[in-house]
Amino acid sequence: MRLSLCLAATLLATPALANDGFGGLSATGLTFGQTDAVALEEEDLFISIDRIAVDYVFRNITSADVTGEVIFPLPPIHVGQVIESQWNLPEDPDRENLVNFTATVEGRNIPISIDRIAVIEPDVTVWMPSAEQYDTPGRDVTAELDRLGLPLSLKGEAVMAALKSLTPDQKTQAMELGLAEFFDIGTDSEFAFPQWSVIVRYHWTQTFPAGQILNIRHTYENRSSGGIFGWAHPPEDYMQPVADQYCIDEGTSRALVKALAQEPVDGETYSTGMSWNIAYVLRTASSWSGPIGRFKLTIDKGDPGNIVSLCADGIKKTGPTTFVMEKTDYTPDRDLHILIVQPLEN
Repeated sequence: MRLSLCLAATLLATPALANDGFGGLSATGLTFGQTDAVALEEEDLFISIDRIAVDYVFRNITSADVTGEVIFPLPPIHVGQVIESQWNLPEDPDRENLVNFTATVEGRNIPISIDRIAVIEPDVTVWMPSAEQYDTPGRDVTAELDRLGLPLSLKGEAVMAALKSLTPDQKTQAMELGLAEFFDIGTDSEFAFPQWSVIVRYHWTQTFPAGQILNIRHTYENRSSGGIFGWAHPPEDYMQPVADQYCIDEGTSRALVKALAQEPVDGETYSTGMSWNIAYVLRTASSWSGPIGRFKLTIDKGDPGNIVSLCADGIKKTGPTTFVMEKTDYTPDRDLHILIVQPLEN
């Protein structure tokens, strides 16, 4: 049975609506290339507005140790979009551990390597996260930035200042490489727009002992997108794509209007609130051998008055704020898209 939970539609899908919403990061699990030697026996995934935690049980199904690099990649963060609109990033977006990622193996904290690269995405206007695009996120331009003295920074003012300080010849090179555009805005002023994205990657070398189980856990801050949203019943035409994405039925639609209704303004009643649009890339699990033996998803909506919505089979409410879905021999064929909405009075 498909359970359709209450949800609301965001009205700010693009950076152009900067005053209404904020951009954010999709989330994903650990990757290990493509291996037939290590099976993912259990995955226990916890998602809330501000935190994600994942517990894994891996088993090396061969008679030899398997060693390789375990990677947790964040999706590309387009520096130009960070400049144009608000983003759900830390106060210091250049801190080394951007989302405070931590990992433990068999209960012991392990050291994590963190690096940043710059890429030019194939088309930043249509980029949507997928398992394949985490492997091929774009053309690596880290060396080109370094050669021109441009920083791997997510601070818009610092990046624009660095671009403006380039010599005329360097600006030409930057444009030819697709790194930036420069615009004359009059009165001897210039606007510089960066075209690259920054990818933050967490990784460590891991050995999976022959024939044995290994327990790995990682946690990090959830930095999803969101913002002001509204809903109407029946849904207006522009709301339908969101209704389809989150499985809104008629009962849910009516419940939204009631739960989010505001005091009338000039005789008009509006159903308005705040949303968090959480995307989690489940299909990275395909890098391990076979299906996930046992999969458990727990969603915590944070406040009993909040509303959570997603398309999922067999999800059940287990507490005032929690919902759980469990699967066996699970092979994800799509990624998670979760909407948590908050009435304005909260």
